Amino acid sequence: MNRANMHIVDPHTGESSPADIQRVFESQLATATAWRESTVAERIARLKKLRDAMMARRDDFYKAFQLDYRKPAAEVEGTEFMPVLDEIRHAIGSLKKWSTPKRVWPTMATMFTQSWIEYQPRGRCLIVAPWNFPLNLCFGPLVSALAAGNTVILKPSEMTPAVSAVMAEVIAQTFPSNEVALFEGALQTSQALLELPFDHIFFTGSPAVGKVVMAAAAKHLTSVTLELGGKSPVIVDESADLKLSAQTLLWGKFTNCGQICVAPDHLYVHESVKDRFVQACREVIAERFGATPEAQRKSPDFTRVINQRHTQRIAGLLQDAKDKGAKVLVGGDVDIPGCYISPTLIEQAPANASIMSEEIFGPVLPVITYRDISEVVRQINAAPKPLALYIFSKNKARMRQILAQTSSGGVAINHVVLHYAHGNLPFGGVNNSGIGSAHGEFGFKAFSHERAVLKSGPVLMAKMFFPPYTGLKQKLIRWTVDSLRLPSLF
Repeated sequence: MNRANMHIVDPHTGESSPADIQRVFESQLATATAWRESTVAERIARLKKLRDAMMARRDDFYKAFQLDYRKPAAEVEGTEFMPVLDEIRHAIGSLKKWSTPKRVWPTMATMFTQSWIEYQPRGRCLIVAPWNFPLNLCFGPLVSALAAGNTVILKPSEMTPAVSAVMAEVIAQTFPSNEVALFEGALQTSQALLELPFDHIFFTGSPAVGKVVMAAAAKHLTSVTLELGGKSPVIVDESADLKLSAQTLLWGKFTNCGQICVAPDHLYVHESVKDRFVQACREVIAERFGATPEAQRKSPDFTRVINQRHTQRIAGLLQDAKDKGAKVLVGGDVDIPGCYISPTLIEQAPANASIMSEEIFGPVLPVITYRDISEVVRQINAAPKPLALYIFSKNKARMRQILAQTSSGGVAINHVVLHYAHGNLPFGGVNNSGIGSAHGEFGFKAFSHERAVLKSGPVLMAKMFFPPYTGLKQKLIRWTVDSLRLPSLF
């Protein structure tokens, strides 16, 4: 291990040194400038180094995830390793194509010129990652940034200290700090980083903190990618396959204990199938985690809430809903010291219950019975635009109606969460749920400047716009402007 690349954290405050942060940031300028000319082969070599170093610490990551929030090894593989490795595989196989300059046709005003788009690294980039998928949401964007040829400073969450420590060791072992560096810490470290004039900031977290990041970036006119969240709704209509819908929906809801930015947040189910659907959900929960509260508490396959503070927050949302008339359909078991809330479904939560307006980010699913799909669409449109929208239906006309009449970052039909894993789709939000896209070529472009290049040919059409404006020039200019009313040839 290259200990010289490890950054000292104050044992009393848990924060990184602002002077160390400044030094590393300044050291990355020369590297970022040189990397503008980096080759595809050089970038791929960096991705392979990251992949190999990460996989060499596989067992250490298992232990770290258990320490931080009892995450099962199978979930570590499926939700942490798999997305990052797929990003690396995709980038290695596609980087030559992504980075090749794209020729574009001339327009009427630019006849007899040649033009193309070049993809230039943005430069020094900051990636601020959350605690819910600490490896995935830290190293995933790192893959895109390295593929695009950038230097990077990483800031993982202080709420997953064990995982962050292993990631810090992986980065220090793999890269000198003038290429990639990782700083541990909390608010003070984040503030020190956000004061710096990065060329791009990639932030994953809540809309509230996203506004803080965007405001800090605005001081330097730094571009941002904001992967935020929101209350992602689910619709189960009367035509849906209820058993399959329950199996799929509850996988997405209870994986990682519901601590997923695209987790189903609340469910609209048609009144004619509501009781059968809830019964299907009961059966799924019993099969996966146990038929009794005691069995569910002992299940090795159910991740815990990240800490007691968040457990108290979710328990408070649940209690507030119950106090205002909500009924528990399934679960409701709470152990705050153990950071445990059982898989829970509730119904009849009133509109003024906090759980209906705040992002739950936990294993509680409000069920809302509906009769008219138009009312569901109205309620979805009355709320901030969500990161995801899920539709379970066999009715193609209804699918098209919902798609046309709503807005969300992404949509999955007869599935949940899986669109996140599709590297050929843009992943991102809209307005309150995010700005910009990630994954695959979209992630590469997020960390690239699409630079326009125009090269003039031997015939200089623009000469007719040079003064003095003779009678002939005026006629030619007028004819050119009038011709723009004709259909395009390209």
